[in-house]
Amino acid sequence: MTTTVRLLVGGPTTSWPTNLAQLPGPWVGADRGALRLVKLGIQPTIAVGDFDSIDAGELATVKQALTGTVVVKPDQDQTDTQLAVKTIFNRLQPDELVIYGATGGRLDHLLANLWLVLDPKFRDWAPKIKLVDLQNTVQFFLPGDYTLKKEANKKYLAFVPMLPTHLTLRDAKYQLHEAYNDYPISWASNEFVGTTSHFSFDQGVVAVIQSCDAKK
Repeated sequence: MTTTVRLLVGGPTTSWPTNLAQLPGPWVGADRGALRLVKLGIQPTIAVGDFDSIDAGELATVKQALTGTVVVKPDQDQTDTQLAVKTIFNRLQPDELVIYGATGGRLDHLLANLWLVLDPKFRDWAPKIKLVDLQNTVQFFLPGDYTLKKEANKKYLAFVPMLPTHLTLRDAKYQLHEAYNDYPISWASNEFVGTTSHFSFDQGVVAVIQSCDAKK
């Protein structure tokens, strides 16, 4: 049985999936994400951060609702999200970590969240991490040969080599054969031709994004 932990960080609520409040836990909140969980009626297992975005009364509300512990960030050398991810894998050891609130809003936060898996301290956990919002699912892969399943509500497929690699896309709408770039690139606006897509690469880290257009 796959163990999934969900982490809510501080990005805009407008980027959340519409069913976020109904998703099963355990849940962890990073900084303001912990307060938002409590306001949704969700009891976080762990709250993590320096809590500089909430006041003392709000922090007391979070602590009262907690089923576990508060982990206070000791310094500014790591982000709240980094500390939360490290805490989750060290304490809860999930098979999968799904992160919400990591996109939208400030670009520096978005880049920090996307690049987290490139840090050697986190890279082994990369295949277990997903970033999910209203329009996108981002998965991270280490070198190998993979079969990707299409999400029912997603139209587009993008492959993003984050480090130099040779990338092969065998049965997507637009195919590649050992395509090499020595800089990050987004092979964007690709599509499935069925319910699965096969790809492989030989080094580095590749992010795969399934996405859909925003509803007007």
